[in-house]
Amino acid sequence: MNNTIKELFDRKSVRVYQDRPIEVDKKQLILDAAIQAPTAGNMTLYSIIDVQDQVIKDKLAKTCDNQPFIAKAPLVLIFVADYQKWYDAFKYYHSEDEVRSPSYGDFLLAYSDTLIAAQNAVVAAESMGIGSCFIGDVIEQYEIHRELLNLPQYTAPVGMLVMGYPTDQQLRRSKPARFDSKYVVSVDQYERFDNEKLVKMFDDRAKLANRSSGRVFVDDIYNRKWTNPFIEEMTRSSKLWIEQWGKEDEES
Repeated sequence: MNNTIKELFDRKSVRVYQDRPIEVDKKQLILDAAIQAPTAGNMTLYSIIDVQDQVIKDKLAKTCDNQPFIAKAPLVLIFVADYQKWYDAFKYYHSEDEVRSPSYGDFLLAYSDTLIAAQNAVVAAESMGIGSCFIGDVIEQYEIHRELLNLPQYTAPVGMLVMGYPTDQQLRRSKPARFDSKYVVSVDQYERFDNEKLVKMFDDRAKLANRSSGRVFVDDIYNRKWTNPFIEEMTRSSKLWIEQWGKEDEES
């Protein structure tokens, strides 16, 4: 197992950081590594917001599901799906009446580009001993985050990365187990599991997570992620982020 593979296997979310800034050169490497990620048509359909203002960090810690560690992170990066720059360029170089507006397919391409770039940043940081945690809650609070981050119509926050050097406790903490590949990878077509295989899948995962049964494991996720009230806000805001790409230009 080479170092890159080992770091992918070892990497876990880090939410507690040393009181130590990330060096300027390492921060720049993280950003440059993100931009080297695969991208549709080599268009780089995203922007990265480097949040340095402590006031904004403090607000994000509250609006992103009340997670105080966000405000304490040495580095906060928000990865934004972005077709606004290309759309503005198309209108500049071509007659505006012949340029279509971005829509849902463009949204998905930009969204994919953005996630790939964010993962590149995670891998780069891990290689330098810098921990990271994805924060999906930045998708919530559509109205607040759109204004706070000054996001125009053809953009949408995809995820936030908070980064810093892990504390000793975080380094010692075990990484949560993942599903075995036999439950994730199928050949040629999607395999929909019958009840027997579903039970086996979650029972196996429960053992790895030191849970008494797959039912206990599933119920925990059901309560924390599926029925928790936060998902209503996530759904509401996600719909608005997507729909704004299908509306008539707001500036028209």
